[in-house]
Amino acid sequence: MTAELRHDWTLPQLRALHDTPLLDLVFRAATVHRQFHDPREMQVSKLISIKTGACPEDCSYCAQSSRYSTGVGAERLMEQGKVVEIAARAKAAGVSRVCLGAAWRSVKDNDQFDRVLGMVRGVTDMGLEVCCTLGMLTESQAKKLEDAGLYAYNHNVDSSAEFYETIITTRTYADRLDTLANVRKTNVTMCSGGIIGLGESVDDRLKMLQTLSAIRPHPESVPINILSKVEGTPMAENADVPVWDVIRMIATTRLVMPKSDVRLTAGRVTLDESAQAMCFLAGANSIFSSETEFMLTKAVPSPSYDADKVLLDALGMTMRAPFTNHHSTRAAELSGRGPDPTEAVEVPFCDRKGAVCAVGAVG
Repeated sequence: MTAELRHDWTLPQLRALHDTPLLDLVFRAATVHRQFHDPREMQVSKLISIKTGACPEDCSYCAQSSRYSTGVGAERLMEQGKVVEIAARAKAAGVSRVCLGAAWRSVKDNDQFDRVLGMVRGVTDMGLEVCCTLGMLTESQAKKLEDAGLYAYNHNVDSSAEFYETIITTRTYADRLDTLANVRKTNVTMCSGGIIGLGESVDDRLKMLQTLSAIRPHPESVPINILSKVEGTPMAENADVPVWDVIRMIATTRLVMPKSDVRLTAGRVTLDESAQAMCFLAGANSIFSSETEFMLTKAVPSPSYDADKVLLDALGMTMRAPFTNHHSTRAAELSGRGPDPTEAVEVPFCDRKGAVCAVGAVG
């Protein structure tokens, strides 16, 4: 069974893949996973909220939106020394990537952004991969982050273009894709995925994968989040996501984007160890772990470093070292091999209503 890198998946093709009998689907995904990745390795990341709360966006699932009463208060931008201190403890626990998240609508060219650039330099100098999720980003800002040593930039598309406008009104799907296009103009790796459990249909989930797989090259990292239901948000009473839906989504993502790291992210705490192991078998090879047992805020719980070490040890898995994903142009650059020039760089773009209508070259 050989996987090919495709950017032209149709919705019927994705639906046929997704609806394969589950055990057959997992077997196919596990086989493809082994062609491109070491199945014994797991990338473990730590997420640090460097600026918490008071976000002006109205994302219906988010604990940090100023539109909802969630109990998450606003906090000032963290000091660099504190960030480095947390990163050092994460490194000692085996973490290879530290993600810095700020509750901003978009990056502003000001003193706060300069301070974030300093954080990126400080954590990169520790020998760790650094990812940022700071909201919308211009081309010049993406370049500044690259120059500071940034390894990855996260900007999720969340769902399909059609469903997106029902859960977020303060920015468009096209805005999301514009930021991804700006990241693709640098050697910073792209981290983009979505959330299941928002009330979307299966087709919405697959259209999200269709959008991401149309990007050339595929995003190096694709997070699959399970909705963390936060009291005070419009989605606090959403139905739970069946574990089989999670496994099926992980396996489908692995088959559609075989080189990418597939990240089992928010909501992993709702899965027992057996379900997590099934997700790892199906191709998930990246997780978030935490010394505080939550991700950005206490509204989104996370397994602890110790619990994850016990799980990985039980499965005979090891934590992947930093900068060892050889499908990443950024890893290649940092290891002195340089970017791979063989694949054109393209990102989908949208019409004014936010529906994906074409794929255009970046640059």
